[in-house]
Amino acid sequence: MRNPKIYFYLPHKFWPEALPKTPYENWSGFGLGMYIWTVQTYLWLQEHDFPCHLVNEIPEEGIILADHNVLRTTRIIPSSKQLIICFKEDGLPYPYAQLHVVQNLQDVQIAKGYHYISHWPHPTLIPRDSSRGERFENVAYFGHYNNLVSEFRHSSWLDALAKLELKWCPIVNKNHWSKYQASNASKFEKWNDYSKVDVVLAIRSFGKSKRFVHKPATKLYNAWLAKVPAVLGHESAYYSEGKPGSNYIEATSLEEVLKALELLKDNPKMREKIVQRGWILGQSYTVEKTVDKWRLFLENIAISAFDKWCSKNRRAQLLDLRSKWISFKIRRGISRFISLDEFA
Repeated sequence: MRNPKIYFYLPHKFWPEALPKTPYENWSGFGLGMYIWTVQTYLWLQEHDFPCHLVNEIPEEGIILADHNVLRTTRIIPSSKQLIICFKEDGLPYPYAQLHVVQNLQDVQIAKGYHYISHWPHPTLIPRDSSRGERFENVAYFGHYNNLVSEFRHSSWLDALAKLELKWCPIVNKNHWSKYQASNASKFEKWNDYSKVDVVLAIRSFGKSKRFVHKPATKLYNAWLAKVPAVLGHESAYYSEGKPGSNYIEATSLEEVLKALELLKDNPKMREKIVQRGWILGQSYTVEKTVDKWRLFLENIAISAFDKWCSKNRRAQLLDLRSKWISFKIRRGISRFISLDEFA
C-alpha cells in the first residue's frame, strides 16, 4: 500500500490575501463553501496532527481535494498518480473526480463514489447567553440573502413579528460564491454569535417541494450547539439528521412560521425540551467528531481508492474516466462539459 500525500487545492485566483493561521479565527472566508471545505478542513486536520497540505498549484502525485467550482474552472483530468476528490456542495458533480464528498445524506444514494461528511460547526460559536433565561424576543437568520424566502424581505413580515412582540435580526450577505471581501464581509464575522438569539429561522422556500436537496443541515446543528431552538423549512438535510417536532420545528408556510413562533413564545418548557434534545444530538457534530469523520474517510476510503487507481494501467484509467463522463451526461442530460479528446 502506498502512503500518498494529501493536498487541499486552492488555485491562485481564489487564494485569499491573508489566510487564517488557525481554525479558531472567526475569518470571514469561513462563510463561503469553497473556503469551509478547503481551508477550514485543512486547518482543523493540521490542528489535530493529521498530515496534509494546502497548495495553490496542482501537485504531480497524490490525493487532491478541491471544491467543485475550482475543478470546473480549472478543468483537471487526473493523471495516473492523482486521485481527485471533489467537494460537491450543492453544485454539479465533477465528472472526472474519482470520489465526491457530499454535504447531504440523501446525496449518497445518487451515485457510486459519493461519501457524506457533515459540515464543520461554525468556528468560535458563541452559544445563547444563559442569563437571557426565558426571554423570547429575537428571531435571527444567518445566511446568504438568496437563501431567504421572499416573504421575509417585506415590511409586512416585520409587522407580523411586531404583533407577537418579536424582533427580526437577520445577518445576511449578498456575496458571489467566490467573494468574501465585499463591503458587508464583516457580517460573516457575526455568524458565530448566538448570544442574544432566542430562535433561529431558516427557510429557503415554502411548501414541500424537493428543491434544495443538496443543501447541508448546518443551520440545524449550529442551532443545536448554540442551544437555540430552530424553525426550518421542509428540506431533506434537516429531516435526515433531525426530527421535526422533537429537536426543531418545521414550517411550510408563513402561517406555520408565525404559529410556530407564537407556540415557542408561549411555551418556555417546550423550548427547553427542544434545546436539550438538540444539544444531545449536536455532540455528533462537534469539531472533534468531524475530525474523526475526516480521518476515517481519508485513511480508509481515499487512500484505498488511490492505491486502486494507481494499480491500473493508463488505458484502464482512461476507460474509467470516459465511463464517468458518460454517466455524468446520462444523469444530467448535459450535451457538453469536458471531453477527454481535448486532453489527448
